[in-house]
Order: sequence, then structure tokens, then C-alpha cells
Amino acid sequence: MALYSEKVMDHFRNPRNVGVIEDADGIGEVGNAKCGDIMKMYLKIRDGIIEDVKFETFGCASAVASSSMATELIKGQPVSEAMKLTNKAVAEALDGLPDYKMHCSVLAEEAIRNALNDYYSKQGTDHCKDHCTVTAEGSSAACCAAAEPEA
Repeated sequence: MALYSEKVMDHFRNPRNVGVIEDADGIGEVGNAKCGDIMKMYLKIRDGIIEDVKFETFGCASAVASSSMATELIKGQPVSEAMKLTNKAVAEALDGLPDYKMHCSVLAEEAIRNALNDYYSKQGTDHCKDHCTVTAEGSSAACCAAAEPEA
């Protein structure tokens, strides 16, 4: 059995949306001290839609593939939908990641969430109040920065 799915290898060998957006509306950067992976996401947002997204990733095949897939999943989406992206959705879109590489999909989720939080802070808006789905318990854990990524 192969360590990585064909989709992981495709996104590693042919990553989508690599690069920098010089005039980005939101930038998010995360890293993992244990493995050394570093991800940086750049967002260009117009009228509440993610018009463009680019990334720079230093890391393993799973990290690059997770970054690439995450950008594909949010490009063209409303900001409110992008805030709901989970690491589980990234891993599933890649046809799975080995358990010990799931942290890469967590980093991709966190980098996007940080870029969206940066965008909202530049706008001076309360994104949790205005753009998130609030649960019955009153938590907007589906998209707020305080939300814990799924492992």
C-alpha cells in the first residue's frame, strides 16, 4: 500500500496557487516547531468572495499537498464558507493522509483561518458575529480563531 494517495502526490508534484499576492487583503502564517513545516497564505477578497489565494509552504509532501488542496477548496468561495473549512475536509479531498501527517492539514486550516482573521481585522469587523454560524450553545466554533482544529 502506498504511503500517499495519488491526489496527495499530484498536489505535491504540481501544486496549485503557489506564490505571493503582493497586495493581499489577508495574510496568515503558521508553523510547527516539531516537524519544521511553515505555511503562509495570501488572500485577495472582493465583495466577500475569495477572488485569489496563493501560498508558500516549506515542508514535506503532505504540507505542500495540504496547502495546495486547501487553496483549491476556498478559491472562488464566499469568505463565510472559507471560514468553515476544516482540516478533515482538506484531508478527505486529498483521499486521506497518514495519521502522523494529519497535522499538515491542521496547519493549512489554521493558515487560512489566520489569513481570514487578518482580513477581518483590517476591515474592523467582528467576523464571528457577522459571518459565522452560531451553534445552539452560542459558540461560533465553526469558524472563529478560537476554534480548535479537528485532529
